[in-house]
Amino acid sequence: MFYDMAANKDVLQPHLMVGKGDVAEHVLIPGDPKRVELMATHLSNPIKVSENRQFVTVSGHYKGLPVSIVSSGIGVPAMLITVEELLRVGAKILIRVGTTGGLQPDVKVGDLVVATASVRTDGGTQMYAPLGYPAVASRDVVEALSSYCARSGLRFHEGVVWTSEAYYAETLDVAKRWHDLNVVSVEMETSGLFVLSSIKGVKAGAILVCDGNLIYGKKKSEVLRGQKPYEPEVIEGVHRATEASLEALLEISRKSSSKTV
Repeated sequence: MFYDMAANKDVLQPHLMVGKGDVAEHVLIPGDPKRVELMATHLSNPIKVSENRQFVTVSGHYKGLPVSIVSSGIGVPAMLITVEELLRVGAKILIRVGTTGGLQPDVKVGDLVVATASVRTDGGTQMYAPLGYPAVASRDVVEALSSYCARSGLRFHEGVVWTSEAYYAETLDVAKRWHDLNVVSVEMETSGLFVLSSIKGVKAGAILVCDGNLIYGKKKSEVLRGQKPYEPEVIEGVHRATEASLEALLEISRKSSSKTV
């Protein structure tokens, strides 16, 4: 019989530096570690569990539901590490809360994008599955996110996103290719979350805040020293996306509980 290291509370995962019991079954995953503190303001009694490299973990509660927030850093390889280690310590439902660049003219800065699936142009997920394997979100997570956004009157878009592997190679010509295929926006992590979650049999979703639009040539660029990297609309969008994610987790948890009664 093999010894299950992940079941030992004293054993920490090598990158997240968390063990069994440190992380809730419901997890929000931003890319930016600094965004963890911002998102944690929505939790009651948040506690920083660990901080290692770009991985920051905070655990708390939302309306009584245990929730953790764990930053992944940039890119699919970092997301794959994050998901692998979260699942080893008991995570069951994962929602990425990140930023994205619009690829359609009506996707404005501050808008939310609920991803239904992702175009896999990354290399990391190909280590797990061939390109024919789809990167899709869990249907109930998509429905819960979109339902909350609609009820709350938020500006949001639902559809396919493009997971890019090279930020500075996202030229207008490349962006137009995906624009013409009705892809909503571009980002750098979602395919890793969707592919690995599908393979492992756990639920996953993504809600993203638009911080630019490649079709209009508006993309994050240099800032002056001391200047904040995000516009106020993006910061507000992160708060709205966090609340939407937390409410979605609550709804899914309630439905799951009612089925077991």
